[in-house]
Amino acid sequence: MNSPTPTTGADAVDAAIAQGIDLDGTPIPPAKLELYNQVMALEAGRQRSGVTNTMRSRIVRIGAKHLPKDQLNQQLSDAGWALLKEKEVAFYYQS
Repeated sequence: MNSPTPTTGADAVDAAIAQGIDLDGTPIPPAKLELYNQVMALEAGRQRSGVTNTMRSRIVRIGAKHLPKDQLNQQLSDAGWALLKEKEVAFYYQS
């Protein structure tokens, strides 16, 4: 018997996709899985610019969901990263 798919944490979505089952237990339609896998394969082959750039991008993308703009900006600064760019503020913190 398969263990239940976790619904929290960074790996929950990846685990569900690998099983072809949404977090609510419903099957993911094959066409959606096929397109997702196709796009992810393209992304896997993309040249990367550096680990720290990717780390900052992830911090901004995910941090904006959980932290107020001023707090995220302060934490970015404290860690030695560039502050939020105008386009990031406009995208993630649009009113």
